[in-house]
Amino acid sequence: MRKEERHKLIMREINLHNKVLSTDLSTLLNISDDTVRRDLKELAETGMLLKVHGGAASKSFVSPFNAQNEVYALNEKKKIAEKTLKLIKNEMVILTEGGTTILELARMIPENLRVTFFTISPQVSITLSDHSNLEVITIGGKLNKNANLHVGASVINQLVDIKVDLCLLGANAFSSEEGLTDMDWDIVQVKKAIIRSSKKTAVLSISEKLNSAQRIRICGPNQINYLITELPPDSPLLTNYRNDNLILL
Repeated sequence: MRKEERHKLIMREINLHNKVLSTDLSTLLNISDDTVRRDLKELAETGMLLKVHGGAASKSFVSPFNAQNEVYALNEKKKIAEKTLKLIKNEMVILTEGGTTILELARMIPENLRVTFFTISPQVSITLSDHSNLEVITIGGKLNKNANLHVGASVINQLVDIKVDLCLLGANAFSSEEGLTDMDWDIVQVKKAIIRSSKKTAVLSISEKLNSAQRIRICGPNQINYLITELPPDSPLLTNYRNDNLILL
């Protein structure tokens, strides 16, 4: 495989999953670890990605407030955010993580909406704070710098003491068989706690992330109440996700 083709595939994986491990890229592309390291180094030097321990991360995911970072599938994410707004009603208590799709949602909240938001994302809390009628509570702890999310035991302990109407989760990967999965142990544990603290759970995901799975399961598909994509609910691509437990938006 030519270097240009490898680079294109690497960037697609990073755009889809926000972070990739070098070992996974080596297997996916059938190349040596040394070749992966060289490719990531070259892409980092050209400003296409950020090298992190064990792999690489999307610049727009780690630093979404930087206007120079192009957000992957931005139009699709805006459409998902618009659909998600239909679930949010006055006086609700909502718990969110972070990510570019949820940041788009935070920017779209109507000024007259009165909602309490808990979030483990400092960036989401800052964005929500621009709305005068919102109460915003940040759940603090150790900052996972690769995702800009608060993680760790202190976060999980705080989540035990709250019960919210709805939680909003982004997706690293989602499938009808494995459910919601991720590759980061600390983030997985916090997302599990978020789901336990919520009456209902919504997953926000561009359709390209469907039918994919990462190494660690967050929850099965039967624990998700809403799957929100940019696709119409009757899209043939969502056939595997139609069941009595899951509402497609």
